[in-house]
Amino acid sequence: MSSAPPDPPGFELPLRLLLAFQVIIDELHAELAREGHAAMRPMHGFVFQAIGPDGTTAVELGRRLGVSKQAAGKLVESLERAGYVERTADPADARRKIVRLTAHGVDALARSARIFDRIRADWVRRLGAERVRGLEDTLRAMTPEDLWRLDVPGWFGTP
Repeated sequence: MSSAPPDPPGFELPLRLLLAFQVIIDELHAELAREGHAAMRPMHGFVFQAIGPDGTTAVELGRRLGVSKQAAGKLVESLERAGYVERTADPADARRKIVRLTAHGVDALARSARIFDRIRADWVRRLGAERVRGLEDTLRAMTPEDLWRLDVPGWFGTP
């Protein structure tokens, strides 16, 4: 008489979710590197989304990401050196600087979107469309409706 295998320990679920995230992000970044974006790091996607299409200040960027103004400033400096963002004077207040994505940053976002679609299509080929849709539906049911929680980097860094 065969019995069902025991349920895995509770800690396995968050670790499996994190590992799935890491597998997808590692694949994304390997492909981005091959396509001319070797300087991209996982954190940069959060930063790009927080900057948005109209740009933002370093103070607002830090607030959106849940990190200090100083941490946001360091991120901006490194992304500026890599050519992904630029700082320009705010037309409404010359003392303020607005951080905007450069064409190189916009290109990285566009390539990321295409690569994510390709990765999802690979999962569909491997697992079947019904299982992938079911997984997505389940995750939607168990997570907040707001898909763009950009403060995750700050949450990870909270003691």
